[in-house]
Amino acid sequence: MTADEGGTGPAVPPGEVAPTPPGDTGTWRRLATATPPPVPQSPVAKSVDRFTDNISLRTRLTLIYGMLFFAAGSLLVLLNYVIVAGLLDSLTFTVAPDSPYANDPAALEEVKKTYIENVLAEVTRFSVLALVIVGLLAVALGYVVAGRALSPLHKITRTARRLSERSLHERIALGGPDDEIRELADTFDDMLERLDRAFDGQRRFVANASHELRTPLAINRTLLEVALSDPDASADLKTVGRTLLETNSRHEHLIDGLLFLAKSDRELDVRTLVDLGEVAGTVLSQLSADIDESGLTLRSDLRAASVTGDPVLLERLVANLVENALRYNVDNGEITVRSGIYEGAPSVQVENSGPVIPGYEIEGLFEPFRRGSGDRVSSGRSAGLGLSIVRSVVRAHGGTVSAWPRGGGGLVVTVSLPAAHWEPPPTTTGR
Repeated sequence: MTADEGGTGPAVPPGEVAPTPPGDTGTWRRLATATPPPVPQSPVAKSVDRFTDNISLRTRLTLIYGMLFFAAGSLLVLLNYVIVAGLLDSLTFTVAPDSPYANDPAALEEVKKTYIENVLAEVTRFSVLALVIVGLLAVALGYVVAGRALSPLHKITRTARRLSERSLHERIALGGPDDEIRELADTFDDMLERLDRAFDGQRRFVANASHELRTPLAINRTLLEVALSDPDASADLKTVGRTLLETNSRHEHLIDGLLFLAKSDRELDVRTLVDLGEVAGTVLSQLSADIDESGLTLRSDLRAASVTGDPVLLERLVANLVENALRYNVDNGEITVRSGIYEGAPSVQVENSGPVIPGYEIEGLFEPFRRGSGDRVSSGRSAGLGLSIVRSVVRAHGGTVSAWPRGGGGLVVTVSLPAAHWEPPPTTTGR
């Protein structure tokens, strides 16, 4: 099918599309240039780079703090050694008159030298031992302090992750001292505020414009239907009227699609437990007349796949996939609808026969007003919003959509959503 939609491989960000054309794409060879080849790294340098790339910022700060502490402590031990050595060397040794060293200055000097060396050795040993013990305690304390210092950054990261999965309405609102991290959080909040206003303004514009356009289109449809119902109308007038009525109907479908796209881009207002298998069965029942009229062969394998989300949006998602498979098919073709657990996630998949789709066109199918082979609104078969709405609904639910060309022609689209985490509301019992 030259569908209204598209996507690709399983490991993609929520709601994103990544085409995965099958087969080897060949090997590209870079022409020789005057640029000298890079100097290869030594194995030790590569090991150090891999180690530093895999440790956290908290561990890095702790290591830096520990190295600085041990460097300063070693300098202090060295300075202490020099001071003690100088003090001991300035000491004057006296001996009793009857001592064997009284009349032997060389022997006395040797005893003094031995004594100083023993004292310095003891001082050095205890200083190094104290440095190691206190250094380990300092490293442990530094790890704790680094964690507390980085906790605001963890909060910023968690908030940013939630915002990327849901909406832009939440703010970090970081408290605490007015430091660099607080400034970063405030700047991030200001950016989110501007983005939120921009997206809300865009959605309001689309919704308001669509609502305003509905009224004149409804009036045009009524006037055309009245004109066509006139028995005295000429054949030419009825032909023109039917053409205008068909164009008017297409514009109404386009506006409905824009309204639904604007709604699906917002944060979910309703979150209930939904079975994708049940949703797919409902959609196939609603479209059974169109499927029978098309003459296509329908195959279905609907199994339970529970998710948490908006049932209206999910029903529209599956309906768009099936309608897309109906529009962009071939004579005596087929449609296969599946639901269940795919690669560990609740999923729904629609596969259909149709014209051959190049792999490089897959991603463009999810763009608004895009169809296969780069067609835009020139086609009268649809408004070109089907897969755009699918991707928008998938993003709102934190899922992924993937698509790839079907062997022999057509398209396979798979939507995977997060598994349901549903807790029923508490029930109250009267006394």
